[in-house]
Amino acid sequence: MKCPSCSADNKDTALHCKKCGGSLIVMWSPSIQWHARTLGVIIAGLVVFYFLANWMLKPYLREIPPEVTPWLKKSQNIHQ
Repeated sequence: MKCPSCSADNKDTALHCKKCGGSLIVMWSPSIQWHARTLGVIIAGLVVFYFLANWMLKPYLREIPPEVTPWLKKSQNIHQ
């Protein structure tokens, strides 16, 4: 295994470079596939949560009388 700092050869099982003492532990970095999969799972979870909450809270929704919301009426009926 080569040291990323000084390019010295080290054993494959070494944790530190024998020449410069730098760490030889390879850091994991996420790929584009990992990001896409993670975002897909998050978006799918949010969609499922939205529809589940909408379905569960349906009994608590109330009908608003049309007198309270005149701007939702058709324009012909407002000025009568």
